[in-house]
Amino acid sequence: IIREGKVYLFLANLLLSRFQKKVGEELGSEPGAEMLEAIKIAEEHQIPVTLLDRDISTTLRRAWHAMGIVEKIKLVYALLAGLFVDTEEVIEELKNHDVITELMEELAEQAPGAKRTLIDERDQYIASKINETEGNMVAVVGAGHLKGITTLLQKDTLSREGLDDLPGGRSWFKIIGYAIPIIFACIVVYAFLSVGLDMTLHLLWLWFLINGSLSALGVVLALGHPLSIVTAFLAAPFTSLNPALAAGWFAGIVEMYMRKPRVADLEALKEINALRDFYRNRVTRTLLVMAFANIGSTIGTLVALPYFMQLLQF
Repeated sequence: IIREGKVYLFLANLLLSRFQKKVGEELGSEPGAEMLEAIKIAEEHQIPVTLLDRDISTTLRRAWHAMGIVEKIKLVYALLAGLFVDTEEVIEELKNHDVITELMEELAEQAPGAKRTLIDERDQYIASKINETEGNMVAVVGAGHLKGITTLLQKDTLSREGLDDLPGGRSWFKIIGYAIPIIFACIVVYAFLSVGLDMTLHLLWLWFLINGSLSALGVVLALGHPLSIVTAFLAAPFTSLNPALAAGWFAGIVEMYMRKPRVADLEALKEINALRDFYRNRVTRTLLVMAFANIGSTIGTLVALPYFMQLLQF
């Protein structure tokens, strides 16, 4: 998770599964119980079973890549807000079939990239698999996919071409990551040549202070160990200038060393039901330390560079 940069994806998946689990408990059923029951009945009657949906990791990676920065911010806000939502009230609303349509329309408006990947592409993928299956079949699908799949099945030809491809190429985030050290170096050189050594040293001190403090603040918000806080403060000013490194990695390693995750923490991941559980579990708290340290460092960079340009009257 850490090496492949999937910390945020893992946390988002935990938040989603937590809400799904809570809804299932309110309804008296496990998430995906209808699928398991369908498979059980099929096996009892010796009926072949075909899995129609796309691999979840492919879907999530394509969805994340398809969303713009504004969509991603909205998604994170919605996931965090879901920790405090009245689940019973939501369930009562979901019992109304019209609410499903409204949710699809709202998703298309608020996050078109996510809707295209999570709903439209999967509708096409599932419809294509159904279309390829010989003989009569019973397809068990989620309510949000029913309308789209029904519409697609009326077409003569359906294709899954390209829907299993993973996003490639260099993202804007990576381009910006490589641009930051170049911009920083240009500012420092300009300050030295046009103003002098004192201003250059002042900017370097401000860079260290702003970047380190905000990264450390992120670890504080994650309730990290004091040494993790210090590590984030010391690492962030340097890792912000190296796109291959991240302050959260170092803070997370220290957090994991000081508060070693136990087997019980791994087993308890599926029992996370509230925000406080993310802090109590040593695995998720380490991931929060990493994520918040990186977010703080990023904010520090976005604050410091424009401020430097203002000081130098660029």
